[in-house]
Amino acid sequence: MKSKSSAAILAAGVAVFAIATASAQQGPIKIGHMTTTSGPQAVIGIDMVDAFKLALKHSGDTVAGRKVEVIWGDDQAKPDVGRQVADKMLESDRVHMMTGIIFSNVLLASVKPVLDAGAFYISSNAGPSQLAGRQCHPNFFGVAFQNDNNFEGLGQHMREKGFKKVYFLAPNYPAGKDMASGYKRYYKDGLAAEVYTSFGQLDYSAEIAQVRAAKPDAVVIFYPGGMGINFVKQYAQAGMMSQIPLFTGAGTVDQTTLPAIGDAAIGMYTGALWSEFLDNAANKRFVEDFEKEYKRIPSGFASASYDTARAILAALNSIGGKVEDKDAFRKAMANVKFEAVRGNFKFNKNQFPIQDYYLVQIEKDAKGRTVAGFRGTIMKDLADAYGSDCKMPPLK
Repeated sequence: MKSKSSAAILAAGVAVFAIATASAQQGPIKIGHMTTTSGPQAVIGIDMVDAFKLALKHSGDTVAGRKVEVIWGDDQAKPDVGRQVADKMLESDRVHMMTGIIFSNVLLASVKPVLDAGAFYISSNAGPSQLAGRQCHPNFFGVAFQNDNNFEGLGQHMREKGFKKVYFLAPNYPAGKDMASGYKRYYKDGLAAEVYTSFGQLDYSAEIAQVRAAKPDAVVIFYPGGMGINFVKQYAQAGMMSQIPLFTGAGTVDQTTLPAIGDAAIGMYTGALWSEFLDNAANKRFVEDFEKEYKRIPSGFASASYDTARAILAALNSIGGKVEDKDAFRKAMANVKFEAVRGNFKFNKNQFPIQDYYLVQIEKDAKGRTVAGFRGTIMKDLADAYGSDCKMPPLK
């Protein structure tokens, strides 16, 4: 009698667990989207949020019949705040994955608890070298880029154009160092100066005076958000644009900063992973719908955020939305197929992209708007330099 009762209780328990598991798998797929939506760098985060929302709208906010629920968070561009928001999303909101962080210092402070919890981090911007090499992780995917790549194409282009004395400036944080490494990897001629300023600095009068005194052939900068707005405007106000040409890579002079910079940026060249003028169906729909929805031109940050959402949705759709099957989702992400607005896209073995990079130049369009005019492809199928150091376990 006792044995039958125990068996019945066990069977009932198994049935309840099965029902609960099935119920959980039919519940919403939870994505934690943390980015910077306050302070001087908020212009980037807002563009990324809007693009992510647009991709979800294009999918009907569902995938494989399951609702997609996004929990939004603001890291304020501060590593300690980012860690706190990540902890909340994991512990209270119980997200399946996270995305959205702009700055590499915030990502490096926040990603460990995500990965330790067995959740996924799908990066829509920050791509620090540490996570591309020896610290690569099966649950980390960088959809946007590996930081170095943004300046590698520009370095090669400027070497080919014969610039011999280049002055490089960037904020003193991981992405700034990565961008410089990428530039030097392909420029190869050595830099006249390599200057790192405080993260978030907004007054560059002293640095611009030093550039003037050094008399380089060209200046290359990496200053996203408010930092870029101030540097370019102050450089132009100092009369430097006509004296020493100013170049940059992705993230400094684009639609997050151009409305504030205005005509001061016209003529500048920048390396980029995307242009609003790329001629493919996915990009045309993205640009048209973004402008219609938000009354502005999207930025490169927005394009990467949109592609990240589309990659996540495509991977989930290929496994019937079963995000709880981590091995299946991991394999689906590693082999994801979707039409990226940037053009060619596939993951390297370290789960960072192999993709093309472009040269754009700031100009006025027919409507009088300041845009990034497409000038051509400068790198084809570029993979980052750290993949050989990544010892990723084989996919199950």
